Amino acid sequence: MKIALIGYGKMGKTIEKIAKNRGHEIVSIIDIDNLEDFESDAFKSADVAIEFTRPDVAISNVRQCFKANVPVVCGTTGWDLQSVKAELEEKEQTLFWSSNYSLGVSIFFALNKYLAKLMNKFDNYNVEMTEVHHIHKLDAPSGTAITLAEGVLENLDRKEVWVKEQETKKSDLAIKSIREGEVPGIHTICYESEVDSIKITHDAKSREGFALGAVVAAEFTVGKKGLLGMHDLFDFLTK
Repeated sequence: MKIALIGYGKMGKTIEKIAKNRGHEIVSIIDIDNLEDFESDAFKSADVAIEFTRPDVAISNVRQCFKANVPVVCGTTGWDLQSVKAELEEKEQTLFWSSNYSLGVSIFFALNKYLAKLMNKFDNYNVEMTEVHHIHKLDAPSGTAITLAEGVLENLDRKEVWVKEQETKKSDLAIKSIREGEVPGIHTICYESEVDSIKITHDAKSREGFALGAVVAAEFTVGKKGLLGMHDLFDFLTK
């Protein structure tokens, strides 16, 4: 499979390593200093592009992929996916998007929803979330935390909306964001009562889990059309 990389920071380099180890060819690498390469034959020859950049440039990068008819796997969070949905459908392009490509996080998403369904029966427990990431991460809360929060809100009747840092009313689901060091990502959901606490945590040890998931998503995306996500890879995410 021929892969184009968009973004060549720590994540892009990790994706490159894993893709090559799985037998794929990197035919184009686009970063801030060579954006003109979106017009190159090398980029247009790619079977799929993998995009991990910044929220302020993600929309432009995705549109460049549409223009070149290259399916794109996007891992950038903090931008409005709805802004490209109409173009995606009208131009019959392909976009695979996820707030987190870690295979372990996909399992964690399903566990989070299941726990929320159980806790819906126990009103004496309040729930809040904490997410910790490296100091370079621009969006807060993280896209993963928002996805987890949405999973809680779908299944816990007493919570109506997620809020940053601290709840102001009982129907709020608070997400606390911490930025420190080079932490790849820690997400914790805590149900607290007067007598005990129930916590589930996903603690990423490195970027390799995210990179592997992105490459697996790219392998899945080739030959498909429309908007895709991790739920297409794993049917347990739809249950």
